[in-house]
Amino acid sequence: MAAFDTTRTSYGSHGLFGRIGGLVADFAGTIAAWNDVRVTRNALSALSDRELEDIGLIRGDIDSVAVSRIRY
Repeated sequence: MAAFDTTRTSYGSHGLFGRIGGLVADFAGTIAAWNDVRVTRNALSALSDRELEDIGLIRGDIDSVAVSRIRY
């Protein structure tokens, strides 16, 4: 899994190139977050109802659990 540092507001560049770099970094972070949700949703969906119950979930909770992993 890739990790992106999303806590920095500036990546060392200023002006137009810094803003373009920021847009690219934001886009990459958005793609990584989307992929994390997708992987989590697929992993939980592959579990049986009994396995979900063991971790305190039901099938209806999968979407909310997957999306709650995203940190903005």
